[in-house]
Parts: sequence; structure tokens; C-alpha cells
Amino acid sequence: MSILLPGQPIALPKGPTLRLGAGTYVREGKPRASLVGTLQSQAGVISIEQTRPHPPAPASVVLGTITRLSPQQALLSITVVDGIPLPPGEEFSGVIRSQDVRATEKDKVKIADCFRGGDVISLGDAKSYFVTTARNDLGVVFATSEAGSTMEPVSWLEMRCPKTGRIEKRKCAKPPDL
Repeated sequence: MSILLPGQPIALPKGPTLRLGAGTYVREGKPRASLVGTLQSQAGVISIEQTRPHPPAPASVVLGTITRLSPQQALLSITVVDGIPLPPGEEFSGVIRSQDVRATEKDKVKIADCFRGGDVISLGDAKSYFVTTARNDLGVVFATSEAGSTMEPVSWLEMRCPKTGRIEKRKCAKPPDL
């Protein structure tokens, strides 16, 4: 089952009219989720069962924001685990070591060429909150340029500022649909 986010419209199944239960509300004539959770239907009532966040486990996919860089590693604040946002103040800390940035040419990785402070990245979690971006679909998913604009990926190693046209190095995540 897919996870619904607060405010997201709920697709009602065809058939008899259902009543709205816990975790739902109506806005602009459409039923919506008021919690992060999954849709449940019992005895003619639909509700949202709240999905509880959990700590990263081996093979989890997480989203995080780079908080600090050093030549050997990047520190990050993990804010989403397996698609479930963590409550504010309950983020986890993670470390990306230079050898965990990509699967090949590990000895050529320069952390400063892959990430910058504030970058939002997708990660595959490994043990002890050491995280990796070594898969093609893992890496920077959102970055702000020095000019303050949201950057666009142009290759797996570079992003471009739409305002200035300047290219900055990043280890970009390949979108899943490409």
C-alpha cells in the first residue's frame, strides 16, 4: 500500500458511499489525509492508519541534508527513512565516507566535488548509519547554487544554475524514470 501525506487527496473506491473516519477530512469537496499513513477501509468507514517512523536499517533508503563537510567525509541530518518523514527534532545523523560515494574509482573521490552544505541527497543506508551514494539512483536530489537558485542536474557529476548558467560539481542521483 502507498503512503499518504497530510493534505493529499484520497481516491475513494467505487461502490457504496463510505464514511470518513480518523485521519481524514474534506476540503474543496474532496476527502484528504490528515496524517502520514496508509488508507484503511472497514465496515464502510475509511481512515488513515498512522505510519510510525523507524530508524534506518540495512538496505533502507533515506533522504538527508548535508550539514558539514571534511576532505574524507560528509555529515548529514537524515530526515526521511523509507519514504516516511521523521518528526521535527527526531532526525538521525549519518556519515558518507569518501569510499562510499560511488561504486567505482573510489580513490579519486573528492567530497567537496560531490556535495555542498545544504544539499538534499538520497542515500542507501548501511550499518551504523554510515550511508552510501554508490548506486546510480542515489546522490544529490536538490541543491541551491551560490546565486541562490535551485540547480538542475546536467550529468551525474554536475549541476547548473539556471540564473547564471554556472556549472557546479555534485554527485547527482539519477532519476528512477530515466
